[in-house]
Amino acid sequence: MTQLGYTLSSEEHGPTELVEYARRAEEAGFDFVSISDHFHPWIPAQGESPFVWSTLGGIATATDEIEVGVGVTCPTMRIHPVNVAQAVATVEEMFDGRFTFGVGTGENLNEHVTGHRWPEHDVRLEMLTEAMNVMSSLWTGDNTSHHGEHYTVENARLFTVPDEQPTTIASAFGPQTARWAAEHGDGLWCSGPKGAVVDEYEDAGGDGPAYSQLHICYADSEDEAIDTVHEYWPNGSLPGELGQELPTPAHFEQATEMVDWDDIAESGTTTDPDPQAHIDSIETAVDAGYDHVYVHQIGPEQERAIEFYEEEVLPAF
Repeated sequence: MTQLGYTLSSEEHGPTELVEYARRAEEAGFDFVSISDHFHPWIPAQGESPFVWSTLGGIATATDEIEVGVGVTCPTMRIHPVNVAQAVATVEEMFDGRFTFGVGTGENLNEHVTGHRWPEHDVRLEMLTEAMNVMSSLWTGDNTSHHGEHYTVENARLFTVPDEQPTTIASAFGPQTARWAAEHGDGLWCSGPKGAVVDEYEDAGGDGPAYSQLHICYADSEDEAIDTVHEYWPNGSLPGELGQELPTPAHFEQATEMVDWDDIAESGTTTDPDPQAHIDSIETAVDAGYDHVYVHQIGPEQERAIEFYEEEVLPAF
């Protein structure tokens, strides 16, 4: 059965607000929430970037049953995998089995801040593989030492560990990483209903859950929604790999000056206030092979969007 979720956007909202939106999503009947892990927002207008692991602690105490995932963390440069492993183990204990750990190769926007050179994708994938091996060793609770190409660990042991290895879902946007996710992850994480990525993942032997995030903006009219997206999320309309390569919110702000109103209208973001448009968007993702579909309400109107989905969209599923 398809699971429907709600995005907790760390780029747009403060930590206390995110905890409240998680509580409301559970109350509204969503099956899960996913929270983003960013050091910077993409553009200054978004305005926030709380530390995700602190926020997750708050969500764990404010909710009872809803599944919670971090989508996604890059455990390779900004934070050493030893520290990420400890954070994940602690959060896993707090959620008592309802936490999912999403991983990816990251974005220059967040990862360059400690002074590391931003490497090409193949190197980042090597780093992620090694980091995942380090974290898996630490989650056993055994003493761990590791002397690899990218990381050194000496006599590290986690004493607060879950009973089982955390579920780790790997992010992929293209065929190479989809095949990597089939080998190294417990599932697939993607943005948008990219059917070809699911096909590549499954052809490579992947048989775990497949997550897809859909961007929406619920407002009184479609024009108002497009205006909101243009103000708060024009980065979603940038082409190619710019989202992985630009280093600062100022650079994103400069790049998004090229994004106009029509680009937003044609971006695939659901901006029609008709409930059927939102239902159709979710069904498109399900038809593409995703069994975990979650929506990202762009802009400040979070409560209105949650209420709209509670009353008009979720009952259809």
